[in-house]
Amino acid sequence: MSLLSLCLLLHFLLAKCLSPLVPALYIFGDSLVDSGNNNHLPTSAKVNFKPYGIDFPEGPTGRFTNGKTSVDFIAEFLGLPLVPPYNGLSVAQKSETITGINYASGSAGILRETGSALGKNLALEVQVELFKETVNNYLPKNFKTKDQLLQYLSKSIFVVCIGGNDYINNYILPAQYNSSRLYPPEQYAGILLKEFKQHLQDIYNLGARKFLVFNISPIGCIPAMLKLKNLTFGCANDINQLVSPYNEGFPNMLQELSTTLHGSTFVHGNINFPLSHFLNHNPFKNGFISANPCCITNDETHQCLEDEEPCNDRTTHIFWDAVHPTQPVNLLLATSCFYGLLPCTPINVLELALKQEGTSSQQDHFSS
Repeated sequence: MSLLSLCLLLHFLLAKCLSPLVPALYIFGDSLVDSGNNNHLPTSAKVNFKPYGIDFPEGPTGRFTNGKTSVDFIAEFLGLPLVPPYNGLSVAQKSETITGINYASGSAGILRETGSALGKNLALEVQVELFKETVNNYLPKNFKTKDQLLQYLSKSIFVVCIGGNDYINNYILPAQYNSSRLYPPEQYAGILLKEFKQHLQDIYNLGARKFLVFNISPIGCIPAMLKLKNLTFGCANDINQLVSPYNEGFPNMLQELSTTLHGSTFVHGNINFPLSHFLNHNPFKNGFISANPCCITNDETHQCLEDEEPCNDRTTHIFWDAVHPTQPVNLLLATSCFYGLLPCTPINVLELALKQEGTSSQQDHFSS
């Protein structure tokens, strides 16, 4: 049985048998985990059209892939419903939703200006502000006391997947952004990590205790960057080297937070592990045979052309469009992270869900 087939079997069994392991899943990030927030924003980073969602039960939803994202699968593994996008909920629905909300936004970054050339997005700082609004205005309607709300938040899982756009839609585009002229790669990485650290602490101060935080994938290997560098195969190593200082400093940043924030647990999600494995090893071993986009893409947006037919077999492609992975890759990442030793360390998501956290000191950190 192939790894992909095993993942599909596990996913089927869990979807049928699992009761919720945690009360909620909250998601922050970019297009890798956006479930439709950008549908409601004036931006070209919007994919609410076919062939996106060709393998998703509801069709196009604003997910930047052919089917489910990695966090969709994680939600299902946890026994939770798919997490709805914040922008897609009415005020009444925001008050009633207690299984989690997705604040992620395509083209968004750690820095506010990232992705702005494409239109409006929800930068990480804005996403945290929306979560604060959720905690202060909507969630309390479902709990009798603040302590009950704190217990709920402490048992929930918070996924944060962001940072790639701070390079793809910022640093490596000098004609649109001046960051590469102002900062060398090491200094820029330090700025990103410092701001990211503060936003993670802000989420903690609102009551979160269990975190799954992803680093940046090998963006030099995505089709859009190969095209930018006029390469037909392999990876744009110079782009990967720009991101290296960020990924090298990333574990230390999480360790500092874990040490200083009482009762917190930070799981490091290493996106480099699965994608590098697919791209650097014989893809036939993993069930994939192509690193080219499955759909026909727009050279400017790197997204699929609307209503154009994609490849017939999505299981044979690593990338859906010129930036985002296919559903099978998302499933493999989610399965490995949920059960395995890699790519999520020092514990996997299942262990994170089952981990008991104390809540006696949370009142000191809770922002009302």
